[in-house]
Amino acid sequence: MIEKALKGDRSYWGWIVFLLFIIAAGVYSYARQLDTGLTVTGMGRDVSWGVYIAQFTFLVGVAASAVMVVLPYYLHDYKAFGKIVIVGEFMAVAATIMCILFILADMGRPDRVLNVLLYPTPHSMVFWDVTVLNGYLLLNIISGWAVLGAERKGVPAPKWVKPVIYLSIPWAISIHTVTAFLYAGLPGRHLWLTAVLAPRFLASAFAAGPALLILVTYILKKTTGFDAGKEAVNKLAVIVTYAAVVNFFLIGMEFFTAFYSNIPGHMHSLQYLFFGLHGKGQLVSWMWFSMMIGLGSLVVLLVPKLRKSSTWLIAACLGIVLSIWIDKGVGLILGGFVPSPLEEIVEYFPTLIEISVTLGIWAIGIFLLTILLKVAVAVKTQD
Repeated sequence: MIEKALKGDRSYWGWIVFLLFIIAAGVYSYARQLDTGLTVTGMGRDVSWGVYIAQFTFLVGVAASAVMVVLPYYLHDYKAFGKIVIVGEFMAVAATIMCILFILADMGRPDRVLNVLLYPTPHSMVFWDVTVLNGYLLLNIISGWAVLGAERKGVPAPKWVKPVIYLSIPWAISIHTVTAFLYAGLPGRHLWLTAVLAPRFLASAFAAGPALLILVTYILKKTTGFDAGKEAVNKLAVIVTYAAVVNFFLIGMEFFTAFYSNIPGHMHSLQYLFFGLHGKGQLVSWMWFSMMIGLGSLVVLLVPKLRKSSTWLIAACLGIVLSIWIDKGVGLILGGFVPSPLEEIVEYFPTLIEISVTLGIWAIGIFLLTILLKVAVAVKTQD
């Protein structure tokens, strides 16, 4: 089926060449990082996770969100998701691959990741994170490709595919839960030391992921004529709405717990993020922009008439994705390091190398998604 990705018009190949150019720049920057070491990044002793892990955290949610179309379609036989479920699965594949690449980029010696597999330590959350990510990637590739291949031949999918798909449903929940445990298990970081971090991760994932999926369906409709169906898009919009409500509710709970308890350790990170702390406030404008655009988008989604308008829905989905990307990536990760356990404020600024590598990995994911969706659309629209 992959040969279907080798056919396209001038705009398709122009897009592919553009992505390859960004990928090449990212590979060059990563080669410099690999040769010189992490000293070329803005990370250091006090802020040891930067833009790479921020992207990883956001994208794990995007990958996990595929369950929001897989579960209704396969478990509840919701036929409206028939055309969109393969898009969600392939989006999960691309997002998971990007997650793995961002982890490798964050390591000074990426070859050492093999030690996780050669010398497994079940009490380590890193071991479980590597396990669930790779397992989820295989589950989605196998099930998505098998179902699409059967559809191309006009025959039912093999019987063994259903158990694989059913297994991927709880596995999707696990990849983001384990990621939350990675942070919540670090007692020296008060912003992450909360029991609602995993629920907050899942709520934000089920808002941002389906919102991104809606945007992808509109792009496919515009560029290829592939229509996922109005009912499917409307149902996804409702899912985004409820998940966004829960996400903002949990954020509110964090503020209440921190400030009503008046415990300095729990207050300082939120103060730094939203109001500045001791004259330092690098992320204040980012966080307020995230909050305003997120709440504004939620208001649009809560009004049925606006939510059913394509223009308003696209704007709201863009706002939700951007809001959660800032809050969950930039704010949650970088804010978790400020102040340090020694109550020092050390701000982090990504370097051009980091930004180039980040864009390169995003380009790899979008390239893979483009190829996969090119094949999927060709199969779905075949006569």
